[in-house]
Formats: sequence, structure tokens, C-alpha cells
Amino acid sequence: MNEAIETVKNMVESGLFNQARKTEDELRSMIRGVAALVPPGLSGEEIEQIAREIEHKQGIKAGLGAVVDSEDFEPWLDDAKPLIEPFYWNRYQKLLLQNGLPKDVVISTDTVTDKILSRLGNPEKHVPWDRRGMVVGHVQSGKTANYTGLICKAADAGYRLIIVIAGIHNNLRNQTQARIDEGFIGRDTGKSQETKKGGAKHIIGVGHFDPNKTPVSLTNTLRDFNKATASTNTSEIDSYKVPVVLVIKKQSNTLRNLLQWLKDNSARGDREMIDQPMLLIDDEADNASINTKYNREEVTTTNRLIRELLNTFHRSCYVGYTATPFANIFIDPDQDDEMLAEDLFPKDFIIGLDAPSNYFGGKKVFVEGLPDDEEPTWLRYVYDNEDVLPVKHPQDFVVEALPDSLVKAVRAFVLTAAIRKLRNQEHKHCSMLVNASFRNPIQAQLRNRLHEVLQRIQNAVRVNGSTGSKGIADPEIAALKEVWESEFKTAHSSWDEVQAAIHEAIAAAQVVLVNYKSKDVLEYPDEARGKAGRKYIAVGGFSLSRGLTLEGLTVTWFLRNTKMYDTLMQMGRWFGYRTGYEDLCRIWMPAEAIGWYAYIANATEELHSEIHDMASVPTATPRDFGLAVRSHPASLLVTARNKMGSGTKVTTLIGLSNKFVETSRVSIRSGDLAANIAAARSLVSKFKGAGLEEERSPWGALYRGVPVQFIDEFLAAWRNADQSVTTDPAPVRKYIDARSSDELQTWDVLVPSLTKGEANGTLGMPIVPATRYVDLHDLQHDFMSFSGKRMRVASRGIEKAGVDPARAEAAESRYREENGKADSERVNYPDSIYRRERDRGLFILHFVKAKAPDGKEDAKQVDLIPADPVVAWGISLPVSSRPAERVEYVVNTVRYRELFGEEDEDEDQEAPLETS
Repeated sequence: MNEAIETVKNMVESGLFNQARKTEDELRSMIRGVAALVPPGLSGEEIEQIAREIEHKQGIKAGLGAVVDSEDFEPWLDDAKPLIEPFYWNRYQKLLLQNGLPKDVVISTDTVTDKILSRLGNPEKHVPWDRRGMVVGHVQSGKTANYTGLICKAADAGYRLIIVIAGIHNNLRNQTQARIDEGFIGRDTGKSQETKKGGAKHIIGVGHFDPNKTPVSLTNTLRDFNKATASTNTSEIDSYKVPVVLVIKKQSNTLRNLLQWLKDNSARGDREMIDQPMLLIDDEADNASINTKYNREEVTTTNRLIRELLNTFHRSCYVGYTATPFANIFIDPDQDDEMLAEDLFPKDFIIGLDAPSNYFGGKKVFVEGLPDDEEPTWLRYVYDNEDVLPVKHPQDFVVEALPDSLVKAVRAFVLTAAIRKLRNQEHKHCSMLVNASFRNPIQAQLRNRLHEVLQRIQNAVRVNGSTGSKGIADPEIAALKEVWESEFKTAHSSWDEVQAAIHEAIAAAQVVLVNYKSKDVLEYPDEARGKAGRKYIAVGGFSLSRGLTLEGLTVTWFLRNTKMYDTLMQMGRWFGYRTGYEDLCRIWMPAEAIGWYAYIANATEELHSEIHDMASVPTATPRDFGLAVRSHPASLLVTARNKMGSGTKVTTLIGLSNKFVETSRVSIRSGDLAANIAAARSLVSKFKGAGLEEERSPWGALYRGVPVQFIDEFLAAWRNADQSVTTDPAPVRKYIDARSSDELQTWDVLVPSLTKGEANGTLGMPIVPATRYVDLHDLQHDFMSFSGKRMRVASRGIEKAGVDPARAEAAESRYREENGKADSERVNYPDSIYRRERDRGLFILHFVKAKAPDGKEDAKQVDLIPADPVVAWGISLPVSSRPAERVEYVVNTVRYRELFGEEDEDEDQEAPLETS
């Protein structure tokens, strides 16, 4: 795409922002009119290309978020707006449009940031106030863009001191500073700092629209907060006529330095700064800000210093941004009352951000993109690492070779770069992520081995890439073609064109090591027409796991064993927006990791739905949402992990109202198998003995009006797998028993059976068992259990069984409307929408056949797979009239450690900052 096309597109999109949507003919007419003013002129095909891109963006929708307020919320922004000049916001809005953000997304950002600002303190109210809130977004979904917009609006409203705490590593702090420079300050603080004496401004971003009223920055892209530098820069402050901003690292020394500097100024009589209204943005608020995480002293210190910083000011606001509210942000899991006593708890408001419809996130990748009976869309399995690069490896491990799957991933990355070039995206950055070890020495070895692979490919395509069909004689080019045929043939159907494009696309590609010890540089200059985008294969650990954005990430090879929700989701750097190349994205990871991601994606979606549900209830408060997070069944793992140091049993309360509980792991020990088969056979015989009528459904046999005692007797006999922590029968039975005389007196029971295949009569009725693939990793490590895809046995949509068809259709209609889905669009409805329509519980009795993964039928662990089908179960529980009632689960952390392993302490930790 040439520069004229981009110029015309930007001009048209800016012109369309405040206009009604145009018809196809009106849009093309407008494009032709603008194109006539931009030399050298555009062809009809190029005008049509611009029109299609704009129409695609117009189809991208974004919700307006959901808000849960405290009881004392007093709106002030609407009354103040006539007196507010939106100088900083108007600049930022123009930048968002110029950067290609869809109109609907910009409007949504405008609306949501108004909601957040109105819940902060009124900066014109000159009495002490203190506001605490949280914004829950999605990983890589635009949280930084959101809080940059909030900063602009806060500055317009009168906030004069803004502090952004951005991650615990320098690279993330620097990246965040650069984003604030571009979206708020309007100049490159690093270059301006270097040439301050010369007076150069180094205008960037919003500064191009209007360079006036430039905020004063006491930090820059080159270095974090420093007392001496800050004291020098304060000479630029003129009675706070413009805002003062700091972007600091979330590290105790930095916070101490800032606090000491503020106290020193006050001691010298300069109290003007602490008298200003202050806004503190805590990015990744779940990481290091909370007051308890494995009882590490550093975390407690950071929490204390943040609170001390807030208390230094008479008027202060704290807004924590996070995508992982499961990460124990609601503090101690044992005492409900302590949650309110915790100073950083978002007592005043919680806002849930809606991801735009084009967001490439956990739901799309690990739920919708992981069908029950088809190959995953974007995911690829890693089965070949244990012999050459085991998940668990010692410090002195030697990486002599790379797994074949990793080499294939590199070839896939090379091909995506070539195909993107053929799509006129050669000026766009293109990245690959390799996150396979928390150990810095192993990361360095991986970088070297990957460099060798990339260099072989570069040499091959330089010599033979332009020789047409003869090039296929080169083994490297032949291997590239094999990957193209298996992965990308539908993305670009001409191999000859792809082969010819590879050399130029990857000639400058390089492998970079991303950790604090590395001298490698991972930088993404502004994408410019006529210049090729950067091509990186980034190798690292924790530095690649939080906040850091890899521009144009297309291919990932992931090999980590953490099961902490926050860590797993934050490692998902592949989440985000992939406009124009989503179909090229590929993610390689072990089956076990895919299962965990799918499980967490479902749980996270439920929490976002919870915010929306609470937003419609006038009496709901942030405390209610805090309890919902803490009592979600998925929080069991977080609770146990946070108590690992004690090595004792942990008691936590879980709410089962409106929840789905399922045997995510099924025991395959012989005694358990026999006992569970007997329990299932007994349950089926009771149906027959009670004369219950069998009703055929799309999923199998459905029985209505089943007495609760039949369900209870089955659960009493059930032998649970240790890893399936939420299906411990005792708490589930207790919950059901408390409602056995009213809400759960009778049940629907579904016995799923496939429509095709050989029926099995083991349970006393003909059932065609479903097939579920076994993760051989489990068998190899003697876990003696297995799970299906997405850590589930049930197929998607199964909770619709037994729901009144009219109510199910109404629920689907509401979901379409809330998520901006067209009637003609195929939608994978979440099961939770049907659960809300249930009048009674649904018990699902599964009969499933375990199977080795395709291509792994000869693995040594296959002998452990049961030859006959096994029993599993699930329960869909309706909304209870007593939703506050929760049941008690006990987690033995010693056994938990045996099953799930200990959390790796990532070596990628930086040296303390200077203290002066």
C-alpha cells in the first residue's frame, strides 16, 4: 500500500467521524473526491481497496462497559463539563483516529473514560477526598489506550499531578512512558531530555495536532524516576498551569525515592505539589500491588509504599487496571471482613471494559477456536519437547537441539512475514514469541539455537529463493513449502509468489533475547511507508509475560508449566488485535497448557458477565463483586497457591449458585473406574425403576422430574480424581442438600450419546460414547487422570438441554444484541446464558472413551489409557434464591503441590534502582 492510499484513507476516516454512516455509493464518491486532491492519484482498484477497509472497520463494534458503584457515589462530571475545555482529549481522539482505531471503538473509549472520570474526585472540590477504583479489561485489549484517555480527560478537568505505575521491569516502564509521550505529552521525553539545552522539542503523537500546553514529565523514556533529575525538571513547573506526569516502575526503591523527594520538598516549605489533586494509575494492579502473594516481603513493601504515596496527598485517586481479577486482588481468602479493611481494595467503583468485536482474545482462541470435534483454528500441539527441552530443566541444562515443532514454528513465522508482504503489509512489524524457560541461561541458549535455524533459512532463500521451481531442491525451501501446504495454503494459494517474497521479507529478521541481562534491543520504530517493518523472534521469560507488547505478533511457541491464572493469562502476549493477518496467527503449546488456558478463559468470561449482571442491580457494590471473584469455583487454585508456603490445609468458601461444576479430571485408577461405573449403572436403573419417561434431545436421553435423592446417592458413591478439585462430592452434596426441599427437589438428567457409532450397554442403556483425547503428560507423571479439551468433558452448548425453547431463544437474542452480532452471523453461545434460564438443576452423566492424541498412538503411556469407556459427570446449577450462601472446600496444599507443582521463581529479575 503506497503513501497516497494511506493519506486518503486517514483523511476520509477523519471526515467520517462526525457524520452519519454513508451508503456504499456515498462512501466511494467521498473517497474519489479526497483522492483527487492527493497526488499522484489513485486507481479504481485502490479506491475500492480503501472503501473495503473502511467498511470493515465500520463493522467493528465496542460495548460501553459496565459499572458497579459504592453506595455513596455522587456524580459531578455532567455539571462540570460546561467549564471544561477538552484540549488534551481532543488531541488524543484525533490521534486514535489517525492510528486507525475504528469509529465505534473511539466513541466507546470516550464514553467509558467519562464514566471512570466521573467516579474520581472532583478536582475543583478543595476539601480532602480519597477515591479507590478498579478497571477490569482483557489482556492486550487496549487498557493502556484507555488509561491514556483517562489521563487526558483528568488533565482537562483539573488534575495537576498524574502518576502511572507501570510494571516491575524497565522495558515495560519505558514502553509505557513512550505511549504516554505519544498520547498525552506530545513530545519524545528521552530525546527532549538529551537536547534540552538546545531547546529541541521532538514533537510526536498528539503534539503534531497542537504542541501547546505541553505537560511536564519528571521521567522519560531513558530512565525511571530520579530525585536529582526530578528536582532539576521542577524548574519547568509554573504553578501547575499544565499537568505534571511521572511514569515509574513498580519497585520499592523507586517508590521510596519518590516519597522521600516529596517529603523533602514539603520540609523545605514547598507544599504546592502535595496540595494538587493527584491521580495514580496502577497498571497490572494484580501484580506486586496486592498485600499478600506467597507472603513475599517485597510485595508487602510495595503495597505499603503505594498506600503511603496516596496518603501523602490531600486529594488523591487510585485506579487499578487489570485483566486478571482472579489474581487475589481481593486479598486474604480466609476472612471476608479483611477485604474491606485492605487499603487498595476498589471500594468506590469497579468498571468492566468490553473488548471490541475484533479482539483476538482467550474466548476466541481457546473456546471458540477449539471445537469439540474439529482441529483447533489457531492452536497447534507441542508433543515433542521432553527429550530435547523438557518443561522442567535444571540450571545447567544444555540445549543441544530444538524440538521439531519449534523449528516448524520458525518456518511458519518466516512464511507469515512473506505472506504479509504480499498483502502490502511489508511496512508493518512482524514478531514471533518463544517463551520456554524461566531460566536466563536457557533463554540465551535458545536464542543461539534459533539464530542458527533462522540463518539457515535466510541463506537458503538468498541463494535459491529466486530460482523458481528449482528452489524446491534446497531442503530448507522444501521444508518451508511443506509448512505452507499444511498451514497457509488457503491464506495465499500461490507457492511461487510466496517463495519469491521470502528473502526480502526476512533478510533483516533477527533473534533477540529479552531479559534484564541481555544487550539485545527490541525496538519498534514508527511504521513508515517505504520502510520495512521490523522482524523479530523474541526469546524470554518473565519480561515477555506482563504488559510488554510484541508488535505484529503472529507466531508463538510456548512451553511453561505455571497454572496461576494471572501468570498464564499475562503470558498470553498473542492476545490483542490482528487486523489483516488474524488468519496467519499460530500458537504452539502443550495440550495441558491449552486445557488450562481454555478453563481460565471460560472462568474469566463468567466474571465479566458477573460485572454486567451486578451493574443492573442498583444495590450491588464493589464488595459484592469482590466476593463473587473470591467465591468462584476457579478461585480454589489461586487460594491454595497463595497459601503454599504454609503447607497446611486451606479452607475457602465457594458459591455454586448459577455455576457449572464438572469433572475436569477423571480418575483412571482401576478401583475408581469400577466404583464409578457401578454408581452410574445404579443411577440409570433408578430411572427405569421410577418409571421416568425418556425424552430424546439433540444431546441424548433426557429425563425430567428426577428426585434429588437419586443425584445425591450417585455423588455419595463417586470416586473423585484428586486434580478435579471443584468436584469434591462433599461440598456439592452440602449445597444441594440445603436446597433439596425446594429449589433442587427435582432435576433434569441428561445422558449424552452420539447419533452415530456403536452403542455400549454397560450402564444399562444403549450409549454411543463420546471420544476425549488424553493428555499423555498426565499419564507420564503418574497423575492417573485425564481431561478433555478446554479442561472439560462436556461439549459446548450442552447446558441448553432441558431449557424451555422460547426462553433459550430469547437468551440467544439478548446475547446477540449485547455483543453486536448480526442475525446472519454464526455464534457460539456461552453455556452460561442457558443456565440463567433454568428452573431446576441439570445433572449430566457422561460415558466417554479415552483416546491417545492423533499421531501418538504408539507412545509408551498409551497402555495406561482405559480400554473401555469411563464415567464422568457435570452439574448445571440455576440461580439460587439464596446466592450469598456458599459451601466450604478444603484444599490440602501439600497434596496440591504434588499434583500441580510449585510456582517457578522467574530469574528475570532486575537489579535495584539507584537510591539517589
